[in-house]
Amino acid sequence: MKAVILAAGEGTRMRPLTANLPKPLLPVAGKPFLLHTLEAVRQAGVREVTLLVGWQGHRIRERFGRGDAFGLTIDYAEQTERLGTAHAIGQLRHHVDGAFLSINGDVVVSGEALKDLVAHHGKVGGPVMALAEVADPRPFGVVETDDGRVTGLEEKPRTPKSKLINAGICIFDTDIFPLIDATPKSPRGEYEITDTIRALIAKRDVHGFRLPGEWLDVGRPWDLLRANAALLKPLKGAVHGTVDGGASLVGEVLVEEGAHVRPGSLVEGPTIIGAGAEVGPNCYIRPSTSIGPRAKVGNACEVKNSILMAETHASHENYVGDSVLGERCNLGAGTKVANLRLDEANVRVMFRGAEVDTGLRKLGVIMGDDVKVGINASIDAGTIIGEGTFIGPGASVRGNVAPRSRVF
Repeated sequence: MKAVILAAGEGTRMRPLTANLPKPLLPVAGKPFLLHTLEAVRQAGVREVTLLVGWQGHRIRERFGRGDAFGLTIDYAEQTERLGTAHAIGQLRHHVDGAFLSINGDVVVSGEALKDLVAHHGKVGGPVMALAEVADPRPFGVVETDDGRVTGLEEKPRTPKSKLINAGICIFDTDIFPLIDATPKSPRGEYEITDTIRALIAKRDVHGFRLPGEWLDVGRPWDLLRANAALLKPLKGAVHGTVDGGASLVGEVLVEEGAHVRPGSLVEGPTIIGAGAEVGPNCYIRPSTSIGPRAKVGNACEVKNSILMAETHASHENYVGDSVLGERCNLGAGTKVANLRLDEANVRVMFRGAEVDTGLRKLGVIMGDDVKVGINASIDAGTIIGEGTFIGPGASVRGNVAPRSRVF
C-alpha cells in the first residue's frame, strides 16, 4: 500500500507563524510537523509516499528529498490551485495503482493507530474512514455509523448527530477518482471530500475505524501547543551536547548536538534543547517545551509549555508560558508574557475576524518571525503579534498586532 499526504495548503489559518515558513515545516517537538507524519507512516509499515505540495513546495522537496534519510521512498505531486480536499486527492490519481492511505497534512496520529487502520482495511477489504471522538464536533465532518459501517456524513452541522468525526485519514480504492470527477463545487467554491464520500457510501460499504490513542487537528496557531505536548510524551532523553556541573535535568530531556546547558539551570522533561541552543545560567525550563536550534534562554528566565523556534532569544529575566515564538525573535530584559486571565476563564482571541474561545485556560503569545521586543514590555494572555513587529521598552501589548507594526 502507498500513502499520500496532503500538504499543499497555504496555511493561512496558522498566520503569523506561516508568513515565511510553510505549515508542514513548522517545528513541533523538535522536528518539522510533516516529519512526525512521515515517521508514523513508516511505523505503520508503509514505505512509499507521495507528498502533495503547493505553496513553497520547493522548500518541502529540499527538506525531505527522496526520503532515503527517513527510510521511505518519497515522490511529489503539485496542486497549483487549492480547490478543496477532493480536488487535492484527485491530483494524485497517477501516483497510485491500488488501495492507498490518504492523510490530511494537519493531523497528529500515531504510527500504531495507522498500523491498526491498515490492518482493519485488510480485514474488511473495502474503503475505511478513520474516526475520532471529540467533545465539540461542530467544526468537523460528523459521522454516523451502523454496525461498523459509515451511514451518514455531514460537514460542520449546527446540531451534530454524534460526536464521531472524519479524522482526515482514509483508505480509498482507485474507484474514488471517478466519484471525485463527478463531485460538484460546493457553495464556497471547493470540491468537498464530504460530498465525494457520500457518493461512495451510496455505491458501496465504507467502513469506520475508531482511532486508538490521541488524535489532534492542528488548524490554528495555538493547536501547535497541544501537538507539541502530545508528540513530546514518548521522548527519550539523551545528552549529545554539553551539560555543565550544577545544571539539573529532570525526566526525559534531549540535549542535541552543540547545545549547552549552563550551571544553575533546571530543565524538566519532556523537553528538547535544540542543536546549538544555549540554556542558562540560572534558568528554569518546565515540561513540554521545545527550544529550537541556536535559540537562547538566559539568566533568570522561565519557559513553560512553549515552542521557541530557531535563533529566538529570551536572554534576561523573561517569563514565557504557553506560547509559540517564531524564528529570530528577541525579548528584551524583563519582558514578561502573561498566560492566564484574572478570572481564570478560557483565553479568547480575535481570529479571522471573530472572537474565538481557544479552549485553553492558559495561552500566552503567538509571535511571528523577526519580532523585536524592548526591555520591560508586557504581553497579555492570548496576544497574536505579526511578523517583523517592533515593540518598544515598557510597552503593554494585547489583542492582535498587525505584521511589521511599531508599538511604543
